[in-house]
Amino acid sequence: MRIEPFSVDSIVHIVKRGTRGMDIVRTDQDRQRFLSLLFYLNDEFKDEYWEQRTKSLERFERPQTWPERKPLVDILAFTLMPNHIHLLLKEIREGGVSRLTQKVFGSMTTHFNLKYQETGSMFQGPYKARLVTNDEYLRYVACYIMIKNTFELFPHGGLLGAARDFDAAWKWALSFPYSSFATYASTSTPGKSDSPASDFIVASDNILHQIFHSKKEFKKVSRDMLYAYIEKRNEDFSHLQLED
Repeated sequence: MRIEPFSVDSIVHIVKRGTRGMDIVRTDQDRQRFLSLLFYLNDEFKDEYWEQRTKSLERFERPQTWPERKPLVDILAFTLMPNHIHLLLKEIREGGVSRLTQKVFGSMTTHFNLKYQETGSMFQGPYKARLVTNDEYLRYVACYIMIKNTFELFPHGGLLGAARDFDAAWKWALSFPYSSFATYASTSTPGKSDSPASDFIVASDNILHQIFHSKKEFKKVSRDMLYAYIEKRNEDFSHLQLED
């Protein structure tokens, strides 16, 4: 289920899975590097030595010698899971989605193989993607990416534990750094959340800030989606999971 090329203004939900269900990140260093990839590689400018150039800088600081940043896409939402990645992207430059995903997934594979002395692709074939065609679906898929996936990792019972104590899971998720969750959950002011990483990565004042116009609204929709998913009601979730 690969839909491409996308056109400018397309909003696309992308899933990329590890081959044979293998973990694609093994350490917090791997996870932090993924966040850096989303920031530094989402740019028309390309520097093959970006890691060396930025090593001595503050996090998400760009070298002064680089030209002005021109993102390939607007990153609306993301969650990094142990064995797969969810991205919600808006194409703002022709070919931007394809260019960004090629750079990010290619860099992850190269780094993984060098670090862990593996060979071949760490991913299971091409990414899977679905165009988001209306606001209702956009609202739901954004919550699916940031709530269902993040809450699966809730240390007190995963999704079922989150359903039993939603407020506790919500509070825990605010400190989970490998998702855009906190950008929408911790404040109603774009760009001023408690999660600096996701604030640098997520496009400011994007369409989700209009759809989730307050923290309260985002929490309500997220709770509804979680319970609907667990109870398997009113929705076939296969189109959100992008499973064959």
